[in-house]
Amino acid sequence: MAEERGLDLVIVSPNQEPPVAKILDYGKYKYEIEKRAKESKKKQHVVEIKEIKVRYKIDVNDYNVKINSIKKFIAKGNKVKLVVMLRGREMQHNHLAYDLANRFLTDLEGEKLTVEKKPSMDGRNVVTILAP
Repeated sequence: MAEERGLDLVIVSPNQEPPVAKILDYGKYKYEIEKRAKESKKKQHVVEIKEIKVRYKIDVNDYNVKINSIKKFIAKGNKVKLVVMLRGREMQHNHLAYDLANRFLTDLEGEKLTVEKKPSMDGRNVVTILAP
């Protein structure tokens, strides 16, 4: 029947008893599936992880700029990785880096975000991950 109409016989579900098949134009069918996949991909939002790096000796104005950029990233639906970097002898004062990371969290409490990873040492850095 498919050959008479100039169409293809496509097996839809081969695991059933008896197998289910359709008579259709396979090229057109394949095109429509690709078109649906592209549409769904357009509507998807890929969550990016934006990284903010600071030192524990950050100035007040720089701190406010970083807070505003974190708010922007969260508003756009991206995750934010906050890294407080420590170098050399600063490793002895890692409690100051923890204090700074916790200060970021307290200042961002009013925002609609969740803390995925609390401040913790990751090598020479104190890392926190925030999600919308």
